[in-house]
This record gives sequence, C-alpha cells and structure tokens, in this order.
Amino acid sequence: MEFSFGIEHEVAFLNEEDKFADFSRTTFDDFNQIIEKLPLYPQDYPQLRIGDAGIKVKRWYIEGFERFKDSEKPVDCVPKGIEIRTTVHSSIKDTLAELTESFYLLTDTANSFGFTPVLLSFNPFHTVFEPDPPLNAYEIKRRQASPEKQTAHIPMLTYGPDLSLSVRGLTTEQVIDVGKKLTHYSPFIVPFSYSSPFYGGTLWNGLSVRTFVRTGARPAAMVFIDKSEKLLKSSPSLTKKARIPAEVGRIEFKAFDSCGDFSLYGGLLALLKGLVLDLSLPGRAVVPD
Repeated sequence: MEFSFGIEHEVAFLNEEDKFADFSRTTFDDFNQIIEKLPLYPQDYPQLRIGDAGIKVKRWYIEGFERFKDSEKPVDCVPKGIEIRTTVHSSIKDTLAELTESFYLLTDTANSFGFTPVLLSFNPFHTVFEPDPPLNAYEIKRRQASPEKQTAHIPMLTYGPDLSLSVRGLTTEQVIDVGKKLTHYSPFIVPFSYSSPFYGGTLWNGLSVRTFVRTGARPAAMVFIDKSEKLLKSSPSLTKKARIPAEVGRIEFKAFDSCGDFSLYGGLLALLKGLVLDLSLPGRAVVPD
C-alpha cells in the first residue's frame, strides 16, 4: 500500500503579559499581524485549500469562530489560535520535519509581536464559549447545515492535531470502512496522547477534559469522498464531501490531544497506519463511543 500523510495542528499562545491569548482577550488582527509576516509557498497549491473566507492562504492561518450577517461571506472571525498545516508527504519523517520547521517559524514570528506558543489541549480557564453578540437569525439557520456546525462552539475551547493519511487505490467504500475502524478503536488509542488535565482554572480529576467534552459530540475520524450519494448521515459526521481534488480519500483522525514533543505524532501516525494495514480487526463504528 502506498500511503500519504499530513498534519494540521492548532497552536495556543500567551500574550506579552503572560496571559492566555484566547477569544476573551485577543482579536483577529492580533494574530493576523503574525500571519502576514510568515512566508507564502506558491508550490503548496492546489493541494492546500484556501477556502471561501480567504483566511486559509498560507501554511498558517487563524483558527476561530466565523461570524456572518446575511450571507456566506464572513464579517468577522473570533480567534482561538493559529493553525499549522503541512503539505502532503509520502513519509511520516518528512511530515514531522515540515511541521517542526513551520512551528519554529511561527514561534520566531509570534515572539516578535509578544506572543509565545504553548502546547495544550483545552482552554485552562474558560469552560464555555458563548458568541458575543448572540447568533443572528442567519447564523442560527446556518448551524443546522451539519452536526459539526451545531457543535462549533466546542472547538473554540479545544486544541489538538488532525493526523491525516490516505492510501492510493482505495475505493470510496474502503475509505469509509477505514474511518469506521478508526472510530471504533479510538477509545483504545487516544489515551496515548492524554494531556489536558486543567479545567476552569484548576486541576481536573481526569487526564483529558478535551476527550471528555468532545467525545460523542465531535468526530473521532473524518473521511473525505467525492461521491455525494455515498455520504453517511450521522451525528457527529464520519463522511464529508471533498472540497478540492487533493482531499479525496483523505482520512483525518481528530481525537488525539496535543503533544509537546512532535516526535510522538510520528508514533501515532504509525499506529494509525498499522490499524489501516491490519485486516484482522473486526470493530467498526460510525460514531465515537
């Protein structure tokens, strides 16, 4: 089997006052000044998606809660941090090398504006995100479009990686089956990454409040396919229509916590690859347990 790999990683920050730079005290412009100073690699396209809002232009972009007025054109984006995304690689080693290089570039640039990256998995102070002002009629209607839009407030509190892989030659049915397999076995592999023990400004009584909050509400795995008629109806979603050709066949595992040592992602990607290769595993699930 010929595999390809990629990583998307949400990064949180402290500001120059050593305060947690979340949605409560940070603006879009605060982070956008960092993005503007980071390089653009024209060769990344079309394998990286830019999106309709024009925010996702580089390997780094602002992650947040988009606000709308009366159309699909965003009028604001409430930030939670900056996301790094790698291009597609044929080896785990090269994927990690690019992630590491991009993180160091982000760190140096953010430092020049008084921001320091911190690797964590859940907002250590805020336990809820409430849009301000409240959602308008258009936004309320828009949230009904998918299970993920209905729970879009949860990712404003969580930080973590999306570990992606694809296998050349798999049929749509096989890609969906891999997604079901990874969803079923997610409770057994996510603990290898547990790293969110803080909640509401104090020590939580578990190892991963991120897992506790998002499991059942958000996907453990998401697969991208090009055939709309093959999409499964579930909440949370397991399948999604590919938005660009490069997304077709992509399998994203979204349930791991953040790891301060990026080399751990190498082991986790290898673990996901092994689960794909192991044809003896019988478990399948559409939604996380």
